[in-house]
Amino acid sequence: MSISHAPPPPPPDISGTSPREAGASGAGAAPHLVTLVPASARRARVPRWLRRTTGPVLLLALWQLLSATGTLSPDTLAPPGTIARVAGDLVEDGSLPSAMGVSLQRVAIGLLLGTVAGTGLALLSGLFRIGEDLVDASVQMLRTVPFVGLIPLFIIWFGIGETPKIAIITLGVSFPLYLNVYAGIRGVDAQLIEAGESLGLSRWGLVRHVILPGALPGAMTGLRYSLGIAWLALVFAEQINADAGIGFLMVQARDFLRTDVIVVCLIVYAFLGLLADFVVRTLERLLLQWRPTFTGR
Repeated sequence: MSISHAPPPPPPDISGTSPREAGASGAGAAPHLVTLVPASARRARVPRWLRRTTGPVLLLALWQLLSATGTLSPDTLAPPGTIARVAGDLVEDGSLPSAMGVSLQRVAIGLLLGTVAGTGLALLSGLFRIGEDLVDASVQMLRTVPFVGLIPLFIIWFGIGETPKIAIITLGVSFPLYLNVYAGIRGVDAQLIEAGESLGLSRWGLVRHVILPGALPGAMTGLRYSLGIAWLALVFAEQINADAGIGFLMVQARDFLRTDVIVVCLIVYAFLGLLADFVVRTLERLLLQWRPTFTGR
């Protein structure tokens, strides 16, 4: 008497396909692949521009609520509707566009001169040891002097025209660029320098292909700091002996107790600074495409 052994059942198919269907599909059929999606990507995605505007919109709504309920007096801070109407009047009579043009010209000239001065000194001090010995100590001493406190001295030296205003902006812009470009140059990995030398790069080739690209992220960070300080320096410069510009409008509004005009000028300062920062960030993304970085989750 022979005992027949039945073959064991086939293992369960986790893909959900029955053995008969698998046999019918043939041995050469491609396996079914399931795309794995991270948990963070499966969440409901809110447009980034909407998230970035949520904070200012909530602040504006709170401002309007406090003004409407009388908690915030119009003499202390005018409501948003009044601010918008005053801004429209200033644009219509041409005073605000004219003041913006004068202020932008001052910032542009001061930023250009400060960028040239700060970057040039940083290159001299960062690339050469003798340059560091001659330049760095003097720059560090001047950096600790509040540049706003130099306004009276600049007025004595340069008079009450445009020169002291541009000089104070130039001075404020130079130091952040110097510090960040210098730190970027000295922060380049020494192994990259050795690799460039082993490949036969000359000194100028090392500077062009290794050192300057390595220092570029620091330079862009310094430029963003410098833009913020440029607008801050402009506010102080235009408060003293100015006959045009956004600061001149603020001085006139202060004399006539026009808080609404002062708030309009402050908002213009803020938007111009935000626009300048957006331009630098766009330039940073274009110039630093080679550098993979963490962008947040």
